[in-house]
Formats: sequence, C-alpha cells, structure tokens
Amino acid sequence: MGYRAVVIVSTDRKCPTAERPELSIVLPLYNEELVIDELKRRLFEMLAEITRSRGDRSLISSVEVIFVDDGSKDRTYELVSEIAREDPRCKVISFARNFGHQKAITAGVDHADGDAVIVMDGDLQDPPSVCIAMIEKWREGFDVVYARRTIRRGETLFKRMTARIFYRLFAAMIPIEVPLDTGDFRLMSRPVVLALRSLAETHRFVRAMVAWVGFRQTAVLYERPERFAGETKYPLSKMVRFAIDGITSFSVLPLRISTYLGLIVSMASCGVGVWALVAKFVFRHVVPGWTALIVLISFVSGAQLLVIGILGEYVGRIYEEVKRRPLYVIKKLQNFSDADE
Repeated sequence: MGYRAVVIVSTDRKCPTAERPELSIVLPLYNEELVIDELKRRLFEMLAEITRSRGDRSLISSVEVIFVDDGSKDRTYELVSEIAREDPRCKVISFARNFGHQKAITAGVDHADGDAVIVMDGDLQDPPSVCIAMIEKWREGFDVVYARRTIRRGETLFKRMTARIFYRLFAAMIPIEVPLDTGDFRLMSRPVVLALRSLAETHRFVRAMVAWVGFRQTAVLYERPERFAGETKYPLSKMVRFAIDGITSFSVLPLRISTYLGLIVSMASCGVGVWALVAKFVFRHVVPGWTALIVLISFVSGAQLLVIGILGEYVGRIYEEVKRRPLYVIKKLQNFSDADE
C-alpha cells in the first residue's frame, strides 16, 4: 500500500449526522508501549462510566477513540492496532514517520467525527477520569473545556518554574487571551473543531489556536500526576523549540523589541560620538579608551546578531509556510470507512 499525504480541510468530513458519534477522543502517541495496557484499562473504565445509563439516558450515547501513532519506534502501533481489532469504536492513524505532537493532534482532530472532541495525551498525565467533568461542562453549553493544572507531580522544579514563566510571558506577548497553566488536554465542540481545521499554518501551537478561534470557553481543575511509565517526550531542547514556535506564531513583539533595541543602540552610539567630540575639541584630551571601545563594539555586534536571529526565525517560518507541504503523511488507517485495506 502506498503512502498518502493528508492536509487539513475547513469543511466537515464524510460522516453523516445520523451516523456521527457523539464524542471523539484523540490520543497522540509516541513510543508509549509501556503505558498502553494501563491506558486501555483506565480509558475503557471512563468509557463505561460515560455511556452507562443514567435514568432515561447516558451522559454520552456513542464514542469513537482515535489513536494517532506518531511514527513510534517501539510496539505502540501493534498494541493499539490490537485494541482496534477488538473494539470497532477504536481507530488508528499511523504516521509514515515522526511528525511531532502538535501534528499528531491535528491529524486526530481532522479525522474526528464526534459532536465533541477531547484531546488528551496517552502517557496518563492527562487522567481519563477528568473527561467526565469536561463532558458535563459541554452539556452546560460551553464550546471549549480545557483542563487547568493545579499541581504538576513528577516534574523537576526547573521544569515547573520555566513552564510557569513561559505561560505568563506568552500571555503578555500575544493579543489574545490564552488560559494559564493549561496544555492541549481539552474538549472542543464541533463548531470549534471545524474552525480549527481551517487554520492551515505549518508551525502548530494548538492550545493558542483554540484560544484564537474564540467561542465560549471554561476550565476544569485537576491535579496532574506523574508519568505512569516511560520518559518525557519534551526534553529541554524540544521545550525551547516549542516555546519559540508558540511566540513566533502568535506575536510580532520580538520584531518590535529588535526595533527598540536598535533605537537604544543608535542613541547610545550617538552619545558616545558626542562624548568623543567634546573630549577632543573642548577638553583637548583624548583618552585612549581601548576598553570602552571594545565593550561598545561587542555590545553593538551582539545586538546586531540578536536582531538578525529574530528576523531569521520569522523568515524561516515564512519559507516553510509558502511551500504548503502537507502537515503529515499517513501510512495506514484502521477502522475508518475510507481506510486502505
């Protein structure tokens, strides 16, 4: 079977309203074979709870679960594929390679047919039990229900502090309101999902994109547990890259800062020039000033490199956006009506 390239679309997918599941759950996965069995147990416990009859109806009438294997190198695909063979409510999207967490979320949302879609990580740091509170808020009329962390267990002090600083810095730099201390764990109504599909940028920062589209949003609070098994897929280098993607995707403030920095350097240079002229023609005394000269040259050179670097980040993103490559490539679909056999 050949590979197929898939791009996001702005219209609703194939599933007629009468056949559409009421809820879709999207789980991006990368090298999570140690977690799959426990994830299956907790996930199916939650599914049994929300589909259990409560008086004349259940909280949710029908569910689909979409596992997105982001090019895992372990047995993640084999394990979730077995789950899908046992339960037709479960579907699998397998990438041709690792495209990244945000692209995996995008693929799952693109293929979700539910009236509401929940995105949650598969490492069990997003507890499936929190979905019940999300669904109840959705029933109250909210279009987006995001999970806000009150406690982050199993993380170093450095990671907690840098995450806290980033979210507040990011919120101060962009023109939209993004909830603090929240990740991608959230529920979205069908209108939000369709709006999200219309946003086709290559560099994805899904949590801010959901905030950008608007609609009625609220939070549920939860204590984030430590990973059940395995290791984090966001080491420091990826966290820095993710932060840069988020800032450059939603803010031009770094460009303005570079402009302000250039003005400050120019004013300082003018001041030094005036001081040199006064020293020469008024005081008739020229201090060699080797140290001051070196410090000034170093400062100006550093400022120039910083500005060039900021410009390069934005130009690089323009370059990648105009190529219009697919966001991801799918190797195999399982339990979808348009899956290749």
